Amino acid sequence: QVQLVESGGGLVQAGGSLRLSCAASGRTFSSYAMGWFRQAPGKEREFVAAISLSGGGTYYADSVKGRFTISRDNAVNTVFLQMNSLKPDDTGDYYCAAARYRNVQTMGAGGMDYWGKGTLVTVSS
Repeated sequence: QVQLVESGGGLVQAGGSLRLSCAASGRTFSSYAMGWFRQAPGKEREFVAAISLSGGGTYYADSVKGRFTISRDNAVNTVFLQMNSLKPDDTGDYYCAAARYRNVQTMGAGGMDYWGKGTLVTVSS
């Protein structure tokens, strides 16, 4: 069992930055590919970014490529999402997810093993 707890959300002006964190419980964190998803009001949840078990591979949605950076620290069971040049369209609930031994490029297809409860990001214009 893995529990995921997100933090770092908040209100920011367009063009600003935020750094999200997701802390995972358990001793098998390095066995999971990790991802970030988001859900805007009235819209379906969408893939944002993913990182491989070791952190050597990353994958991004086109909408955030060049602006967001995903990283992980397996020593402290945490995955991060650095978000720069934020836009109002980036507003939504951001969810951390884990998929055991998943290829990072398939993370966008869903089917995660565990989800966090989310943290709200609001970008004002």
